[in-house]
Amino acid sequence: MVSNETIRRWVLKFGPIIAKNLREIRPKAHSRWHLDEMVVSIAGRQMYMWRAVDGEGEVLEILVQPRRDKAAALRLRRTLLRRQAFVPAVIVTDKLRSYGAALREIGFSGLHEQGLRANNRAENSHQPLRRRERKMQGFKSAKSAQRFVSVHAAAYNTFNVQRDLVSRPTHRQFRIEAQNSWSDATAAVA
Repeated sequence: MVSNETIRRWVLKFGPIIAKNLREIRPKAHSRWHLDEMVVSIAGRQMYMWRAVDGEGEVLEILVQPRRDKAAALRLRRTLLRRQAFVPAVIVTDKLRSYGAALREIGFSGLHEQGLRANNRAENSHQPLRRRERKMQGFKSAKSAQRFVSVHAAAYNTFNVQRDLVSRPTHRQFRIEAQNSWSDATAAVA
């Protein structure tokens, strides 16, 4: 019999390693990135969860920050560039001025799109995280939230299949590939 505490400890110990392995298996990101932030309440404090999603809906990066300013946008952008190792052709954001200031400071030469509904892909990518947050009854600290969202994003990218867009045999094949990726990522840990 395995207790909840044992599972929690396994997740803390092996979760980051599995997430890293899953990220390495994934193909290169799309060249159109959507950046957005959302407000979360962590231990009674208002924090911001900065997210980057590519043009196909893959979560690229999530950062938990206490502020919604240029420094936080710069940190997200620098982390993205370091992890993805290429500069996107287009960055889509909402009309928050911090994004423009951060992109100017970095010297981004691509297209920066801003608009009311242009960033819907990033806005809709918040929904699975919000569902998990409700089930977990919120986050207790910024560190635990950051640890959870990074592991959750990697697992979500692996197993999320747009079911309404594919036939049943294709969906089955995608699920088999996702399971094989998971097996490869977890076998490296064991």
